[in-house]
This record gives sequence, structure tokens and C-alpha cells, in this order.
Amino acid sequence: MRTFEELIAEAEAVSVAGWDFSWMDGRATEERPSWGYQRLLGERLARVSAALDVQTGGGEVLAGAGSFPPVMAATESWAPNVARATKLLHPLGAVVVADPDEPPLPFADEAFDLVSSRHPVRAYWTEIARVLRPGGTYFAQHVGPASGFELVEYFLGPQPGARKARRPEDESAAARAAGLEVVDLRSERLRMEFFDVGAVVYFLRKVIWMVPGFTVGAYRERLRELDALIRADGSFVAHSARFLIEARKS
Repeated sequence: MRTFEELIAEAEAVSVAGWDFSWMDGRATEERPSWGYQRLLGERLARVSAALDVQTGGGEVLAGAGSFPPVMAATESWAPNVARATKLLHPLGAVVVADPDEPPLPFADEAFDLVSSRHPVRAYWTEIARVLRPGGTYFAQHVGPASGFELVEYFLGPQPGARKARRPEDESAAARAAGLEVVDLRSERLRMEFFDVGAVVYFLRKVIWMVPGFTVGAYRERLRELDALIRADGSFVAHSARFLIEARKS
């Protein structure tokens, strides 16, 4: 394995734009949920006439879901991802709208048959209900509670309050409060494994909410300790949490 300094320098230099984690191939692994979100999304896109993908990231998941309906829109807040998603999705027939991850959504009432999202920072259920047509559905894969918290707490220490956030039962209650009927709710906890400290640095630079304000400079000594741990144990193991939710507007 390369030296600590070499791994750190490489991971600091690489671009973290988009939502493609292929740079980590061979350096980290994460189990995928059994339900196959992208495939299920593709099945739903094929049955509707107008769809919206919220917080689309670089558009990679949506682009791989299959053929789009006649009206396909996506929103994204981070400028590098807006550019990346536009380049990827426009040729496929989707319009990408730069929009902050806060309400209101820049669309009229009852504009879509389907609203989707993969790993939204937050679901604004009232807005989702507003832009759905009667009979329309919200279909998404959310990050669940304490996802990757072995890694989070390695850097930040115990986070008992944060461990209680993003619970599927809370999200489904919020969906019902907005007037939606939850028709499917599934959750899984999945193994993550990091095989070098560079993979950890890349991950935390990309998934910026895991360790807010993360920089190599701020955590260099802790990273050096983690590098030694990975070299001794072979990897650093954490667990992600994911849940699938589908909610219908009557």
C-alpha cells in the first residue's frame, strides 16, 4: 500500500462532482439494498406521462433508470452537479432546473404523476403532495438512521441525538400528515468497508453532511490514526441504512 501522505494527496486532488463513486472501486465496498431502486424507478417511469426527480445529484441514477416519459424534469442545488446533470440528462429528454433544496418547488400544483428521489437531504412532504396529481406517487430511496455512523463517530465522537434522525416511521408519519397514503415501506442495514484512508477522505469530501466541515487539515492526525488502523486490520467497517418509501396521493 502507498504511504499515508500519497493516499491523502491523491484523495484531496480528485474531483468529487456528481454522484458517481467509481473512483472508489477496489478501495471500498457497500452492499446494495435488495429491492433494486433504479430498476423499480424505471418501471414507474414507463407508466407515467410526467415525472420529477428531486435532488438528482449528477443525474446518474435517473439516467440509468430507462426511458423517460414525455415530460421529465429534475432539480438540483449544487452548481457542479447542475452542470453535470444537464450534460447527462438533456440528451435523454429531461430538463434540469437549478433549485435550492428548500420549498417551494418551482412547479405548478398537480404537475406530475411521479416524484422520485434517491437519498434526498430532506423530503418536504407538503411540497411533494402539492406537485403530485391525484393518483400520483412519490417513490424514493432515503438514507436511514445512523447511516455510516461508525465513521461519523470516529471523527466527531458519540452523536446520540443524530442517531435518532431519519427514521422510516417518522418519514411515513410526515407523508401521511401531508395527505399521502404510504403504500410501501422497507428498510435494510448494509455493510460498508473502506480499504484505505484515501477512500475515506474521498467519501467524506463527497458526502459532505457526514462530517460537516471535513477537511484533511482539520482531521489529519485522526486520519493518520485511521490509516494505521486500516493497515493493521485490513479495513474499516461501517454500516449504511437505507429505506424505500412509496406514497400515493388520493
